[in-house]
Amino acid sequence: MLRESENAGIALKHADGGYRPDMNASRLPRLDSTAVLMAEGYAWLPGLFRRTDGHLVRARLMGRPAVALRGPDAVRFFYDEAHIRRGGALPEPVRGTLFGKGAVHGLDGETHRLRKAMFVSLLTAPDAVAALVEQVAEAWDDAVTGRQGRMVLFDEVSKVLTLAVCRWSGIPVDESEASAVARDLVSMIDGFATLGPRHWRARRARGRRERWLADVVKRVRSGSCVPPVGSVLDVVSAHRGADGRLLEPRIAAVELLNIIRPTVAISWFAVYAAHALYRWQECRDRLRTGDPSYGAAFVHEIRRFYPFAPFVGGMTVTDLDWQGEPIAADCMVFLDLYGQNHDKGLWGDPYAFRPERFLERPVERDELVPQGGGDPSTGHRCPGEAVTIRVLEALCRRLASLEYAVPPQNLSISLRRIPARIASGFVIILGK
Repeated sequence: MLRESENAGIALKHADGGYRPDMNASRLPRLDSTAVLMAEGYAWLPGLFRRTDGHLVRARLMGRPAVALRGPDAVRFFYDEAHIRRGGALPEPVRGTLFGKGAVHGLDGETHRLRKAMFVSLLTAPDAVAALVEQVAEAWDDAVTGRQGRMVLFDEVSKVLTLAVCRWSGIPVDESEASAVARDLVSMIDGFATLGPRHWRARRARGRRERWLADVVKRVRSGSCVPPVGSVLDVVSAHRGADGRLLEPRIAAVELLNIIRPTVAISWFAVYAAHALYRWQECRDRLRTGDPSYGAAFVHEIRRFYPFAPFVGGMTVTDLDWQGEPIAADCMVFLDLYGQNHDKGLWGDPYAFRPERFLERPVERDELVPQGGGDPSTGHRCPGEAVTIRVLEALCRRLASLEYAVPPQNLSISLRRIPARIASGFVIILGK
């Protein structure tokens, strides 16, 4: 039997943060926390918040002053464009690997709203979401039906999601290419928060896939590739910016990746779900009953409990005041997503895995923030969050019904690694 630390492995530990325990939150720290962030990962901001009584902490990062906020009111404050801008706020390693240069995530104002409206129209229409879920279910069933033996779940789910989202998007990919495309999409996600080998793999992967999709866009515009009318590829290829011009092929490729890459990122949540089903058998038994309300609650608890995005950041547009604390213009501001999802004041027992909490009371939009907060239609909240929930629910039900054994392996989840993931990728033996 694996030890509890190997099975769960996600309890927060106190972060030193480089600060004196008696430091007042209103005083600017003199020590830079960049190295501490790299060492502590998800625990960095929660560790700082434990040293304060409020919902604001101060730090110095990359030589610049920064503040971090937490809580539903902070979410609304952070996503108000009169307070925080995203343009120019994302560090180059993040823009260069995860989102892509010129992506919607780094835009503000009318340019952002117009580009975001395109994403919302593609990712929130009920028929479109249902069609993507159907593609995922079909690809999953093809992958596991009649299969025997060892499977690394993370690798298989990422391939399934790649095939499904490309087919749904109208992007031409056959099954022989799917594994290579999936590896590159996973690399982009896996390497955005490190400067080591993972980062350079992500750089190379992004370059390959931007060139690939830019060429696809050019072929669509030339008429040599005809995607289904209204498909993602069709809409993005024809999208015009605020200046009335078509997106440059590379920018169109970036935004295509910003639809298919986050879908493949659901692999992280799907494998976390398998981890939870293994740790808490009662959840598996209940999912098998087909109760839709419990299925949704289970998915929400996966997204709350397990580590995904540690925080999001922006820059203040002017001198501001937050609950009596001054924040200067051009200051970095972080919203502590992981810490908020584990805030005792919001969740009561945040380190207990308990899907029932989402059946006991309605949870407000800005309380649960695994993928950011705010209004997905007008703000920077991920417009694909509804897709994540629906796709994950379909995969969770299939995992709960699948017969497999879990051999001895390293199931630890290190909070120092961003993004965190199960060390073994979650190996299963089918047909047992």
